[in-house]
Amino acid sequence: MNFERAIIIRDKTRLEQLIERFNSKAQAKFYIERSEGDFEHYELENDTFYVSLNQIQNTISKHIKYKIIDRAFLPTYIFTEQDLVVVIGQDGLVANAAKYVKGLPIIGVNPDSARYDGILLKHTPDKLDSTLKTVLKGNFITKSVTMAKAELNDGQTLLAFNDFYIGANSHISSRYDIEFSGKKEKQSSSGIIVSTGAGSTGWLSSIFNMANAIHRQRSNRELQQSILRWDDEKLIFVVREPFLSKVTQIGIGFGLITRTQTLKIESNMPTKGVIFSDGIESDFLNFNSGSRVEISIADEKANLIVEN
Repeated sequence: MNFERAIIIRDKTRLEQLIERFNSKAQAKFYIERSEGDFEHYELENDTFYVSLNQIQNTISKHIKYKIIDRAFLPTYIFTEQDLVVVIGQDGLVANAAKYVKGLPIIGVNPDSARYDGILLKHTPDKLDSTLKTVLKGNFITKSVTMAKAELNDGQTLLAFNDFYIGANSHISSRYDIEFSGKKEKQSSSGIIVSTGAGSTGWLSSIFNMANAIHRQRSNRELQQSILRWDDEKLIFVVREPFLSKVTQIGIGFGLITRTQTLKIESNMPTKGVIFSDGIESDFLNFNSGSRVEISIADEKANLIVEN
């Protein structure tokens, strides 16, 4: 690939979000300290991020032009094949960015190794120089990640790196018709989770933990948790807390979505129905009565640069 510029993707630090919320640093400090919080922790976190960001900018400028964009502009930014994507932040920012960069290779940089696990952040600011040299020569390996796709009957689409939530946006019951593997039924539940391989150790695992806690009490055995590889051409869906009544059923509760087997859902929620991806409630589609969605494996992959 012939990269012409690097696109650095970042998010506001927690300190910046507090200042935005309270209009000034002094007001933010007053609020945190009045709540017996440690404001210095926010300041140190912010300072560490900016030291890393400055180092990354200086390193990239030696090799290629660059541009910085904020996470909030990802849905509207137009990426090209000549862009090298560099994400600096927490793991969730890599997952969020992957949905919008059209399969471009991503370098995930961990700005604060003492705070962030960095499962998706395989690079550090101090080693970015050598990484860039080899990447710009075309000598790199990517780890492919299967993503999920939600497509509404009006043509709107949304991708998920980790998982989808489909249901009500509050603690009211989610009502819908669900269709899978030749079966269809009405359901009332706490919503549906659809997980990719990358997400199968996250939200999905907590559902298995809950099921196992109940199962152990009844049989002294555990259920086998479903873990997928990141590049598996499969998705797992689970219905959360389905409710059996005169008009709602519980026959469809778990399944594997493949290239030939999709999941279809029709909303029966007059208001407050949503589909959001990767735990980001602002990244959503409205899913109210009359809306139908088909969940499938996305054609495009996320490609994370993991080795030089």
